[in-house]
Amino acid sequence: MAKLENSISTVQMVLGFVFVGSLFVLRTEGQEDYMTTISIAPMQKQEKEALYSAIQGFVGKMWNGSDLYPDPCGWTPIQGVSCDLYNGFWYVSAINIGPVYENSLQCSRGAKFSHHLFMLEHLRALSFFNCFFSPHQNPASIPISNWEKFTNSLESLEFRSNPGLIGAIPNSIGYLKKLQSLVLLENGLTGELPPEIGNLVSLRRLDLGGNQFLGQIPASYGGLTQLLILDFSRNNLSGILPLSFGNLTSLLKLDLSYNMLEGELPTEIGSLGNLTVLDLRRNNLSGGLTPSLEEMVSLKELVISNNPLGGDLNGIQWQNLQNLEFLDLSYVGLTGKIPESMTEMKRLRFLGLNNNNLSGNLSPRLASLPCISSLYLNGNNLTGKLEFPEWFYRKIGKRFGVWNNPNLCHQAELMSPKSSVPYGVKSCDQETVTTSDRIPNAKMRTDQGNWNQNHLIFAASLGGSGCRLNGLWWPFFVVLYMGFL
Repeated sequence: MAKLENSISTVQMVLGFVFVGSLFVLRTEGQEDYMTTISIAPMQKQEKEALYSAIQGFVGKMWNGSDLYPDPCGWTPIQGVSCDLYNGFWYVSAINIGPVYENSLQCSRGAKFSHHLFMLEHLRALSFFNCFFSPHQNPASIPISNWEKFTNSLESLEFRSNPGLIGAIPNSIGYLKKLQSLVLLENGLTGELPPEIGNLVSLRRLDLGGNQFLGQIPASYGGLTQLLILDFSRNNLSGILPLSFGNLTSLLKLDLSYNMLEGELPTEIGSLGNLTVLDLRRNNLSGGLTPSLEEMVSLKELVISNNPLGGDLNGIQWQNLQNLEFLDLSYVGLTGKIPESMTEMKRLRFLGLNNNNLSGNLSPRLASLPCISSLYLNGNNLTGKLEFPEWFYRKIGKRFGVWNNPNLCHQAELMSPKSSVPYGVKSCDQETVTTSDRIPNAKMRTDQGNWNQNHLIFAASLGGSGCRLNGLWWPFFVVLYMGFL
């Protein structure tokens, strides 16, 4: 029996040696294969040193790339750095600096651009997030030269949330002929927009929002016919909307809100047949609504609130805008009646016509809009009786705003004791109702300057076809939107 146990132990020992030996062989063969790949695709010394020096300029001299990452495109990759093979060698194709991930490269207080960055001739994407901290201590500017070295490579250039990035956009950005995305969002940039950006004919996204740019929008930007997104919101831009914008027929989103743009809405804007979002709020636009708006049949969100626009609603065939879900024309000085054609926008969820000079009776057909969940008509000169059915008041509740229309009343005899009486509206058999006694938020406005415009886009973009938004969530997002006002 003991002899049998010894034999079994011997067999187990032999099998163990065989197993470990096979692992060693497999590991050795794997290493040989990997080393063969590395030997086939090495990284040139000049490329590697340029990468180390470029990163060191941003993260500080204490960062020793050659010791920490001796093989940055191989077995010791750098977080935020990507590489591609060209002619058998590794080259840097993307650099992303900023606190995106826990171990991402992060800028030091003295971050600066090194000329070594422009030696990475195959760089296709360059991004800086929260890298330049203060406009007062060690501010930085976008380099004015050397961008021509990226003429045939760079496709994406992004600076996001860098308050210490100051100065103007250099004209030399116009050399980046292959650029598809230029995002300079929420920085401290100033000056006028360079016309040379109009040379970047491959651009699909141009986002310059949240800076301090001033002056007019160059007409040359109308040549960017491949643009899908154009966002110049929250700047100090002035002048008129370029007529050349009518050439941007691929555009899906146009956001010029929170600027000082003036003049009339150009007729050419109706050529943007693919546009889904048009946001022009908080400017100085005048001259009324251009009839060509009815040609923008893909529109889902139209916001022109807080402009001295004037005019009326009757020059537009609103029934043509069958995809429209969000319409905000509050605080624009509208006069006249609300046309019946507005009751035919079958996907409309939010309608804000408050704080204008609208008059006349309200059509009870507004209640038949199948998707409507928020209707704000307060602060006008509407008259007559509210003839909406009781179920409409129950459905829409406090999202039906008609207060501050002194000559408007509701029919108490049609209301059950438990139904929702419209806030701030007197009964037709009653003298008056004090608005402040009935409305807890009588000063509520549908557009305030201190809210983040992205909440509108976020809420509306969650909608799908039909009237439902992931079940019954749409009213919640409208309340959320109003809560930021």
